[in-house]
Amino acid sequence: MNYTLKPISKEAIPEALAKAERYRLLNEPGEAESICRDVLAADPENADGLRLLGLSITDQFEGAAGDRHGEAESIFAGLKDPYERIYYTGIVHERRAKALLSAGARPHTLVVLFEEAMSCFEEASRIRPEGNDDAILRWNRCVRLLQQHATDWREELEAFDASDSPPV
Repeated sequence: MNYTLKPISKEAIPEALAKAERYRLLNEPGEAESICRDVLAADPENADGLRLLGLSITDQFEGAAGDRHGEAESIFAGLKDPYERIYYTGIVHERRAKALLSAGARPHTLVVLFEEAMSCFEEASRIRPEGNDDAILRWNRCVRLLQQHATDWREELEAFDASDSPPV
């Protein structure tokens, strides 16, 4: 048996992207990722394909070292629209922080990631298309998560003793 990938036609791209979106909604990001890679093989600069591919990768974040956050960032860096490039980079940081939080990372160590996400969302909100408040909605979610865990983080920081760390 020959294990060679088969190309899809450019005419099939809209339906393939619709399928990829459905797989994401069904919580099957690996299936969506595979479809997006087929779309991008047929049309490497397809913005919808890039967007969905990056989101499919972030859907797979588990808070592990093997999470492909660098790959997702690189994909979003390829978006031509400046708003989308910044907004989706913020999504990578936010989803990475949430995955790490779910995986049991020390909450105070995630503040930097949430702040990176918020910085992207703030920048995106300045150049957003009229009527598009997505970046503001994401900013607000980050703030609520930070507020929700503020007590935990303060307690961890108060318990931290710098003299307990090894010498530099």
